[in-house]
Amino acid sequence: MTQEIFETPQAARGGRTAAPRPPRPRWNKVPEVTAYFWIIKVLCTTVGETAADLLNEKAGLGLTGVSVLMSVLLAGVLVVQFRTTAYRAGVYWLAVALISVVGTLISDNLTDNMGVPLETTTAVFAVLLAVVFGVWYRRERTLSIHSIDTTGREAYYWLAVLFTFALGTSAGDLFSERMDLGYWLSALLFALAIAAVAIAHFSLGLDAVWSFWIAYVLTRPLGASIGDYLSQPTGDGGLGFGTVVTSALFLTVILGLVGYLAVTRKDVAGPGTGAATA
Repeated sequence: MTQEIFETPQAARGGRTAAPRPPRPRWNKVPEVTAYFWIIKVLCTTVGETAADLLNEKAGLGLTGVSVLMSVLLAGVLVVQFRTTAYRAGVYWLAVALISVVGTLISDNLTDNMGVPLETTTAVFAVLLAVVFGVWYRRERTLSIHSIDTTGREAYYWLAVLFTFALGTSAGDLFSERMDLGYWLSALLFALAIAAVAIAHFSLGLDAVWSFWIAYVLTRPLGASIGDYLSQPTGDGGLGFGTVVTSALFLTVILGLVGYLAVTRKDVAGPGTGAATA
């Protein structure tokens, strides 16, 4: 990215030009990747799964109506997010929670309303996510979340996040329902996959950016499987807590953690210069 460098006009005396000022620092628009990040991310994915089911069952709007409502809410929150000049915990995580619900609803609409097989939706969302990554890298030369400091990069970031949620929903349903693995076994499978990515990164040198995005995709079906296991009836392989109790429980924990981070600012990244880091 071209950085703004403000130069002082040529000095009136001596004919010398003043040295250019250093690039103006720009604040990253997303949080640091800490343990808090991954905990809240998994909780948001769980809420995305259970809240989508809850709204579809209780709101009386139907799957399409709920999808439109949540998409409008998400658009409004993203407008606020894009207008902020730095990371704000409340706004950012509200956007993640809503995009989790919308991503779930996109997948559910395709499979439930339009009859598209889960194998197809999983493959299509994987291709779309790869396209987003390809265009993002070609334009910005980085996929790092440590450099989400321009409007363009933020737009690519949120589009990628949307497709990770949609892909994770389809992949999770494919494993737990179509392949009949069940919710708890699917959750264990995805947890082991995330652990394998962590080992590959810390012990085998897997690139940090790709490690992050692979884990980010895998946390979606992990959270969805956990949510379904807690909320679904015992006859369907769940614990029968219901979508209301499960959603309320996880939302309470999310609000507590986000409130803590908003006060302590433990996950706020310092200002950078917009360098394209890998």
